[in-house]
Amino acid sequence: MQRDLPPLNALRAFEAVARLDSVSRAAEELHVTHGAVSRQLRVLEQALVAPLFVRAGRGLALTAAGRRLHAAAEDALRPLRSAWAELRRGPEQAPLVLGCPGSLLARWMIPRLDRLAQDCPGLQLHLSARETAPDAQLSGLDAALVIAAPPWPADWQVHTLATERIGPVLGPRWPGAETLLQASPQTLAAHALLHTTSRPQAWRAWATRAGVNPDTLRMGTGFDHLHYLLEAAIAGLGIAIAPEQLVADDLATGRLIAPWGFVDTDAQWVLCASRRRDDARIARLAEWLRAALR
Repeated sequence: MQRDLPPLNALRAFEAVARLDSVSRAAEELHVTHGAVSRQLRVLEQALVAPLFVRAGRGLALTAAGRRLHAAAEDALRPLRSAWAELRRGPEQAPLVLGCPGSLLARWMIPRLDRLAQDCPGLQLHLSARETAPDAQLSGLDAALVIAAPPWPADWQVHTLATERIGPVLGPRWPGAETLLQASPQTLAAHALLHTTSRPQAWRAWATRAGVNPDTLRMGTGFDHLHYLLEAAIAGLGIAIAPEQLVADDLATGRLIAPWGFVDTDAQWVLCASRRRDDARIARLAEWLRAALR
């Protein structure tokens, strides 16, 4: 029966010889004898039924088959070496891979990274923008910062950070801005409202809690991402709906105004990770996020 992988000890010896261009140096790196490396090369060539090296003066040169196998071996072993090095350093010395929506990353997380570095020295993050909700396995992530409503996957450890609050916002350059400051929220029925296609029910959820008949609201221009929606509002293109925490900086600087404030929703800001992951940095990050959101 043919094997679907080359003999792995032989492949390791071959990769070292090809990389170092020397059987002797490969033997030294692998802590074996020159003869042991030569035997492993013969095992590989016999399994392949093709030569991998040819003599070139006093050294060796890869054959066409050898070059192809060397490239594949490098591609396979490089990430393995990197992962092994990180594991040997310990998980808390590797960056914590944190996933979060792109709009949250751009409007809330990035402006606070300096403060995070000052408050939590040594906490190294790798931030990964994810536009879709993380799967139950949190694939590719150590933790995820999300705004969503429970229930949560059973395999998650969930750190609740804050209740989401949403409300209408607009830029002071919008032609009707001053009038709306004195108007009731029912006035919104007269305007085409900016919205996100990723969260089409946000306006209805706000209206229900704010005492406005949601059936009177009329949707205008839609955007794929909240970040673009808010930039449109800041530019004076209309009235948007947004989480309070993501527009707090814009409200403080006057780039946006919120005539009717914000209301709680069923969603929460949470930091989630696998229940199987024992990493003290996650609880530490959750504590910092909770304080920052307050």
